[in-house]
Amino acid sequence: MFIAGTDTSSIAIEWAIAELLKNHSILKRAHLELDEVIGRDRMLEESDIPKLPYLQAICKEVFRMHPTTPLSLPHLSNQACEVEGYYIPKGTRLLVNIWAIGRDPEIWENPLEFNPDRFLGGKGANIDLQGTDFELMPFGGGRRICVGKNLGILFVQYIVGTLLHSFDWMMRDGKELNMEEAPGLALQKAVPVNALAKPRLASSAYM
Repeated sequence: MFIAGTDTSSIAIEWAIAELLKNHSILKRAHLELDEVIGRDRMLEESDIPKLPYLQAICKEVFRMHPTTPLSLPHLSNQACEVEGYYIPKGTRLLVNIWAIGRDPEIWENPLEFNPDRFLGGKGANIDLQGTDFELMPFGGGRRICVGKNLGILFVQYIVGTLLHSFDWMMRDGKELNMEEAPGLALQKAVPVNALAKPRLASSAYM
């Protein structure tokens, strides 16, 4: 439980910072929202998150493009059944390709573009992370959905929000950002983010 609850969250947070380093206009817009809601005299608090729709949309977009468990966890059918015309025998081990769903052009417009706005308007505005919308289910769905889902969502939103609000981010020595994925059960970056963080709040806020 500890490994699943920490490793996956830290991976999502690193992908969020990487995507924002790559997309400066999105980073700037996130800073504007954070400054309008919180200001620069204090740190972000958990109670601020519901007032930060753009931050929430950024985290949803991270979960869509970079699901930390790209094939979900294996499930086993306890009885034979038929799903969408496919016969599934009893005892079949099932994997859901969440990574492919998040990049399916029949579901998402410009799926390879990191665009949090897709969750702020149109049909995307009503998509949540509770496992009921099959377009976006990084925590699984149904009775076997991740038990730490709510904590994981809040943790990622809080840490990403705190890192964005508290610091200006830039690549070290102008190096190009590597966005390759490493193979494995968890979707880590092949090359870890190596960035500089510069304080952007009043000095009293860090005390």
